[in-house]
This record gives sequence, structure tokens and C-alpha cells, in this order.
Amino acid sequence: MNTIDKQAPHQQSCVLLAGPTASGKSALAIALANEFDGVVINGDSMQVYKGLRVITARPSADEEARAPHRLYGVLEPDDFCSAARWRDMALDEVKKCQEAGKLPIIVGGTGLYFEILTKGIAEIPRISNEIRDTLRKLQADDGNQIIYDRLLAKDPTMAAKLNLGDSQRLLRALEVVESTGIPLTQWHKTAAEGPVLTCPRAWLALTPDRQWLYDRCNKRLDWMMEEGGAIDEVKAILERNLDPQLPAMKALGVSEIAEFLAKTLTKEAAIDRIKMQTRRYAKRQMTWVRNKMREAKTSSAQDLESLKDDFFPFIRHFLLTGTK
Repeated sequence: MNTIDKQAPHQQSCVLLAGPTASGKSALAIALANEFDGVVINGDSMQVYKGLRVITARPSADEEARAPHRLYGVLEPDDFCSAARWRDMALDEVKKCQEAGKLPIIVGGTGLYFEILTKGIAEIPRISNEIRDTLRKLQADDGNQIIYDRLLAKDPTMAAKLNLGDSQRLLRALEVVESTGIPLTQWHKTAAEGPVLTCPRAWLALTPDRQWLYDRCNKRLDWMMEEGGAIDEVKAILERNLDPQLPAMKALGVSEIAEFLAKTLTKEAAIDRIKMQTRRYAKRQMTWVRNKMREAKTSSAQDLESLKDDFFPFIRHFLLTGTK
């Protein structure tokens, strides 16, 4: 009998915790890890990068010290972390947790990550560096309109789903169709492939009141800009002269702070724009939770103790019985 066979059934389980930004996921994840001997695994597409702790609202060093954390700040900002790459890293961390008898607690607000972790993803061939570099330069030189127009000609269905401000998604869609000859919409219809999470899992979702959440987002952004060091953080990233199309450079607030530092945008205007973008992002996250996490145990509580009251008995029952 191997080590895994000797473990209690619950030690082969995991918890997936989702919710919008500023809803209290990080604090709850730490509380869950402390209560149930767990490890917090990052499921946020931006918190995987180094150098962006403040602007991406990554847990502080003190918070990370209160429980084991994995996949936070593990990649340089000039690296490219695709959803499939994150999936592979997350599955490796889950395996390590289970072999050590720890409970994996995957937490984040990136819906796509949860989707591919549990359902797989259509494996699109690697985009050639030549095509990627050419299109990125085209976008940098001439803007999104030319990218959109070329996409409209080759993949009108995908173009119709995007707007002119979706820089990264427009570029990705055009890269795929120009590199493979097959529209991204067709790739999405192919069967999902690759490894997926197979262990019993408990889904948790935070569904706070929208106005309360927006107020939290606004207050957090004010702190980031005035006391948290977000401006210095972005300044340090900009000094590395990274490709502006890299995922890390698309983190909420980076472009607005860059404009402020370049004196093309006032600080007040930058803050207002970041707040607006953050509210829109939070709204999309809440929509995803409502549509995609219908089986989840939910809570709209606005403080940690109430969240613990809502979720701890549920997790305790799940771990003892293997059922929700």
C-alpha cells in the first residue's frame, strides 16, 4: 500500500474558492488553511508574477507567512503564463499537497483558470515567435484598430465578441488564426484536452453585495496609491522596458499609472480610471461566479468571522464524508 492509499479520504480532496476582487478571498483562504491544515494555491492570472504585489492585491508578506502559499510571485514579469501553463503548475502543487497530507485550497478570481483546471482546454498549437512579434509591433505602432480589422476579416465571429479596448484578447485571436489558419472560435469548439483535476472538490464562492464590493475596491485603490506603494511598484516595472503586450503589463492599473508617471494623465484621473476598470472587472467576475459556479456553497457575508461561520461547517462535513 503506497503513501496515498494510507491517507484518509479527505486528504485526496481539494477546495476551490472563487469570488470577485476585494471580496475577502485571501483572508478566508488563510483561515481555511489554518483550520484544515491546508495550503493556499494561487488561481489569479496576475498574482503569479513577481514585482506586482501591491497593484494586483496579492497577499502581503505577513499574510503569506500565516499559512503556506504556492504560485504567488513565482514568475518574472517578462515571462508568459498561459492558462494551460498555470493549470500544469497548479496540478503539480495539488499533487504535492496530497502526498504530504495537506488540503489544497485553490483561490482566485480568474474564471478561465478554474474552467481549464476542472474541464480541460482545447490545446492550441504554439504560436510562432515571428508571428507574435510581428503582430505585437503592429499593434504597438498602429493601435488596436488595425488588429481588429484584420481579425474581422479572418474570424468575424470572435471579432464580434470583442471590443476595440480588448487589446490582449484581440491580439491573441489574431495570432491564433494567422498562425494556425483556424479561427479561435473553431478551436474553442474542439474537445477539451490535457490533464484536469479529478479529486473530490468543494466549491466555495463569495457573492457580496455589489455596492459594498465597489466601495471596498475604491478604498483599497486609494490605499494602494497613497500608502501601499503602487506607484513605485509600477515605476520599477516600467524601468525594465518590458514588452507592453506581456500579460503582466496588462494588470489593472499599470497603464494608468504609467500615463501618470509620463505626465500625460493626472493622478486624480488615473485613480478614477483604475477605479472604473476595477469595478467593471469585479462585475465580470461576479457574473462568472453566478453563471459557472451554481453548484458552489455561497456566502454574501461581509466580514471574515461570518464567512468562517458560513463555510467552516460545510468544509468540515465535506472532509469527513466526502460529500457536500
